[in-house]
Amino acid sequence: MNNITAFVAKLRRNDGAVNAGYYGVYEKSVRSMDGYTVFMAKVDGADKLCAFGEKIPFVGIARDGYVECELTHENAQILRRELPFCAPQPVLSQHKCTFGVGDRLGRAAPGHLRVFEKYAATPVLAQQSMRELTLTGRTYSTIIDTASFYVFREGYEGGFGADGDHLKHMGDIGAALEDGCSMITLDLSEHIHSVDESAVEEASAEVKARYLGKTFTLADGTVLEFSAKELNTISAIYTEAMDFTKNVYDVYFADGKYAADLEVSIDETSVSTTPLQHFFVANELTVRAVRFATIAPRFSGEFQKGIDYIGDLDVFTEELKVHQAIAETFGYKLSVHSGSDKFSVFPAIGEITGGHFHIKTSGTNWLEAMRLVAMQQPALYRNIHKYALTVFEKAKAYYHVTANVAAVPDVDTLRDEELPKLFDMADSRQLIHITYGFILSHPIFRPALDTLWDKEHGWYAALLKDLLTKHMECLQIPYIG
Repeated sequence: MNNITAFVAKLRRNDGAVNAGYYGVYEKSVRSMDGYTVFMAKVDGADKLCAFGEKIPFVGIARDGYVECELTHENAQILRRELPFCAPQPVLSQHKCTFGVGDRLGRAAPGHLRVFEKYAATPVLAQQSMRELTLTGRTYSTIIDTASFYVFREGYEGGFGADGDHLKHMGDIGAALEDGCSMITLDLSEHIHSVDESAVEEASAEVKARYLGKTFTLADGTVLEFSAKELNTISAIYTEAMDFTKNVYDVYFADGKYAADLEVSIDETSVSTTPLQHFFVANELTVRAVRFATIAPRFSGEFQKGIDYIGDLDVFTEELKVHQAIAETFGYKLSVHSGSDKFSVFPAIGEITGGHFHIKTSGTNWLEAMRLVAMQQPALYRNIHKYALTVFEKAKAYYHVTANVAAVPDVDTLRDEELPKLFDMADSRQLIHITYGFILSHPIFRPALDTLWDKEHGWYAALLKDLLTKHMECLQIPYIG
């Protein structure tokens, strides 16, 4: 056996039909390299790397004319070395529009990539916070390896990123970069201080010299000016965070050891970021010679998990214009966190930014996976839903949501065909959204879910494709077909 035709023939039934459930070559994955050919195939129901030739670099078992390789970390490293498009890239700085889609289950990328090959946007396929890694029992190495194998399988060469999301501590940042993350979202919430405006100390002489008595004209002509009181308050809130960012930058980014972007997150606060605060952060980072790709401010209103925007659309739109002008003035792009399903504000984001933004949408993937459970195995979903109600209060310790679980319909009163409609209701969406860690660690539910998702992977990809396409259209991302 010395070619793919022969390999496919070996996996065919006597009648010539391919048993797609257990065997078959992923045609988009086929790559002819110097001395060997490699591709992904489904063998006995599991995806494997398969290769034939004289110089096969992958580690595997010799079969009848080819080498069969498991999807191990070692083989993922070899794959990224041999085919660089399978490795994460610093996409924030390389591409105009980027989407943090993430993949908590390690199953979402096929559906995502069907969309990204059609629209002018670039995915961050691997995106997890330390909290998510803990709740799902995964590591940055495993999520990056999974993304690499899917990118190879689907033949996607448009580039993708890997995000160490909302990291707060030096050790976690270093570990994420060592594992291959191509961006770090630096969460500054532990260094941003709430202050009593009537009792704050004066800003340092150096800071006062930079701001007091001066005006700052933004890219759109907007003029900003700091009063002494405003400057004292803002300096007290953010100076420690700016010093910490400088330290992180000097340790991990300044020498160029890691090919990674830095995103600065100042959104994990209880109040929205004012234009003066945003300008101060961007300017102080610039003064400190910190190179960053994005800033995520706390926008007005509520960007809660998995549901549409809560707030005044007109106020949001006017504030977004100033935030965008600040970003343009300093030459970076805005980042929108908890951006999944915020359909009411998507048109404004797309128009005002000119399609130059980063947005994080990963949580909605989990909801579509659970929608699939409600569609395909109603009895299983009913049991999971009831369990989620019992752990909801514990889960709220990890997330800010305003869901009223008392308003969620009793699943025992719903017909099977009505269960998927729960995922069109804000309260029930948030119930399932934030309890994912408990559900995925349940010793009975998890095996049943994995079996279902293995069987219905095509349905899951289709659901994700439809949902992400809706995001693209509402954000006015150009279709490139």
